[in-house]
Amino acid sequence: MDCLSASSPIERVVVMKGAQVGATEAGNNWIGYVVHHAPGPMLGVLPTVEMAKRNSRQRIDPLVEESTVLRERIAPSRARDSGNTVLAKEFRGGVLVMTGANSAVGLRSMPVRYLFLDEVDGYPGDVDGEGDPIALAEARTRTFARRKILVISTPTIAGLSRIEREYGLSDQRRFFVPCPRCEAMQWLKFERLRWQKAKPDTAAYHCEDCEREIAEHHKARMLAAGEWRPTATGPADPRTAGFHLSSLYSPLGWRSWAEIAAAWEMAQGSDAALKSFRNTELGETWTESGDAPDWQRLYERREEFSVGTVPAGGLFLTAGADVQKDRIEVSIWAWGRGLTSWLVDHIVVDGGPESAAAWAALSALLGQTWPHAGGACLGLAKLGIDTGYEAPAVYAWSRRAGYAQVAPVKGVDGFHRAAPVVGPSYVDLTEGGKKLRRGARLWTVAVATFKSETYRFLRLVRATDEEIANGAADPPGYVHLPRGTEAEWLRQFTAEQLVSVKTRRGFQRLEWQKIRERNEVLDCRVYARAAAWIVGADRWGQARWRDLESQLATENVRLIEADPMDRTDPQPASAGRVRAGLRQGRRVFRSTYLS
Repeated sequence: MDCLSASSPIERVVVMKGAQVGATEAGNNWIGYVVHHAPGPMLGVLPTVEMAKRNSRQRIDPLVEESTVLRERIAPSRARDSGNTVLAKEFRGGVLVMTGANSAVGLRSMPVRYLFLDEVDGYPGDVDGEGDPIALAEARTRTFARRKILVISTPTIAGLSRIEREYGLSDQRRFFVPCPRCEAMQWLKFERLRWQKAKPDTAAYHCEDCEREIAEHHKARMLAAGEWRPTATGPADPRTAGFHLSSLYSPLGWRSWAEIAAAWEMAQGSDAALKSFRNTELGETWTESGDAPDWQRLYERREEFSVGTVPAGGLFLTAGADVQKDRIEVSIWAWGRGLTSWLVDHIVVDGGPESAAAWAALSALLGQTWPHAGGACLGLAKLGIDTGYEAPAVYAWSRRAGYAQVAPVKGVDGFHRAAPVVGPSYVDLTEGGKKLRRGARLWTVAVATFKSETYRFLRLVRATDEEIANGAADPPGYVHLPRGTEAEWLRQFTAEQLVSVKTRRGFQRLEWQKIRERNEVLDCRVYARAAAWIVGADRWGQARWRDLESQLATENVRLIEADPMDRTDPQPASAGRVRAGLRQGRRVFRSTYLS
């Protein structure tokens, strides 16, 4: 905020941050400062116009209404010709205009001295075909010799993050605080926060100099005695000041170290959760792993359990189906705690979407069970089926089969910071020329996110026999492959790699590209993983996992109960026959690529 004052020579202020550290509130304070002390034209940009409207109503209007000096300078919106609208606030000597980065018209509407760019990592790469929204907005400030630009965001993906790039061009300041024991100055790092396993309430910070424990109640005194220090090792723009702040600095009563430790433990096993933790808690970018694992190494590490069986750790099953012109390929995966997974089966159903026999075979697969090591038989909790080829036929079959057990999915490019699966949304569907009420239910899947997660899981190192004997478990997310897994299946499983490509307008983006011709196995894994997400496995607590384990020990069949709203009305006529067949434990399909 000092750098944003009229007396500071700094022109650009960059803030790369975690959540709940007050950066956006500092930007709002700057708006008040401009109106009160240094009037001039000002532009505030959020990712979308709708977000700008919401921010105006929820943050800017209360700021004006509850500040006497601002009320004197900005007329009430109810007054006639007040110049106070949702997206524009006129005041003596200037105006505040708010817009979204998705509106090229809003970004080039007027020249401005002050520019506030909030959550820039949420901006589109190219707005209305006119280029980068940050460049468009900054062009509005060129005619002012003493301009001020504030750029704020939580970061996203390394190499693509705008705020990471902006921070890298700055002097990269960190907030150094003194150790209450030895007074050594240091900036807070997550790896110095330590706690007993499964006991986040024991979290305490450890000084990097004296290694002594620092309790949370010392934080207030540490923050009061802290100071910003530049850390850039290379050349930096002297007119740009960069600040980085994680949630570790959140004041007492905001975000505690215990809560951060608990969030880390909850995130284990899920790439989406780990990405969110790194972005929002630590204010750091997430690195996507793009190199394909070595299929020969995976071949050598296969384990001694049989194809078509579920090992002891598997607690429920999902399947992923990839529809091709002449066949439907299906992978069945078992899932356990921490999203550890076991390949159970891979099946190829002859005949494409035009074959009634192929759909009948897929329907029969919904009623099949696989024997569990504990003696029970498991059926499919959910099957995710791709709608990318002959979508109408997939929708029609999914509706007949029932959405309680079937989830039509559509893969989309890019990495989603929020949820990797979104939905369901309703798709128009007709039958016999008549439009069906509410149509088909479609889930949208960020396939790039689940491919990155899968490859990261494949790189995990399993616990040694000695470690297992001492009570150690496999790392969360570890992928177990049966001894019968053949080389061709593994080649398809590792058939893509993540590469950075330039768009037509010169922007960088990450995309998955095939390094082998066939990749159906990897696609099936992604859809099965999406099915596990839809079932809710990413959000279950320990009580839910214990409940599954206890029920599996006492029941012959375990199906994850679906939301009643997921059921198709009416239920398929064959539902009773399918459920009756669950307890027979028959394996009627021939596996492909697995022996």
